[in-house]
Amino acid sequence: MSGKGNAPIIIKKKKVIQGGGHHGGAWKVAYADFVTAMMAFFLLMWLLNATTEKQRKGLADYFNPTIPVNRISGGGDGSFGGDSVFTEETLSQNGTGASSAHAASDKGAAKNDTSAEEDATKAMDARSFADAQELLSAFSGESMAADKALRHIVTRVTDEGLIIELYDLEGEPLFAPRSGEPEEVLVLLVGMLSEVFKVVRNDIAITGYVRSEPLVVADNPVWDVSTARADRIRLLLEANGTSSKRIQRVTGSADRKPAVGNPMALRNNRVEIVLLRNQAGK
Repeated sequence: MSGKGNAPIIIKKKKVIQGGGHHGGAWKVAYADFVTAMMAFFLLMWLLNATTEKQRKGLADYFNPTIPVNRISGGGDGSFGGDSVFTEETLSQNGTGASSAHAASDKGAAKNDTSAEEDATKAMDARSFADAQELLSAFSGESMAADKALRHIVTRVTDEGLIIELYDLEGEPLFAPRSGEPEEVLVLLVGMLSEVFKVVRNDIAITGYVRSEPLVVADNPVWDVSTARADRIRLLLEANGTSSKRIQRVTGSADRKPAVGNPMALRNNRVEIVLLRNQAGK
């Protein structure tokens, strides 16, 4: 009994290790960084393939610093292209980002200047074409002859310029049959146009067209007639005061470009007088 009561007491302590069931979460962070980097890489590849040069330039500008030192060209080796953004010596020395003391032109500035000049030229042409159409409309009501003559005119604006089309009406031709001899109504029309061309200074191109002959003939006159009619318009314009230097082209296109579906229709007898668009820089 006494021996049993004196038995030693043994106490076991368990050492609890936190996270012993796994190896930590650092690999998850590394994997997430890797996936993010790969997603950014593939997004970059897609953007390079799906965007234009101009769009890529816009994206690059978006992520550039807002300080204008580095917009066009760098001014040094520092973080912002120079030691100090307030130092004259370290600012960009060329391009549109140059300082006022060292300003010089570059390709970017020249491109901007060209675009501005082209826009100004287009705006000037638009005003000229609108003025020409308004001046032609102003002849309406002056006389019965003028109103009758204006029925032969239609205008439209194209990439080439303002086309003023003079065409035959049923029973009212502009030229004598198969010749370049003008009728009185055409002389009156060209006189009106000459007054318009004194105000609008664009260069001029003239093209004559005729309808197809109903029968195939050995000596088809369509080329000679269309050319003769275009040249007669030129002579009439010059006789009314239009400078010959403004006439850039006089051509005859025969029956090759009919105005309507039926190549033998009277409507295809016409002359197109084009007020040409100005070229930027001229």
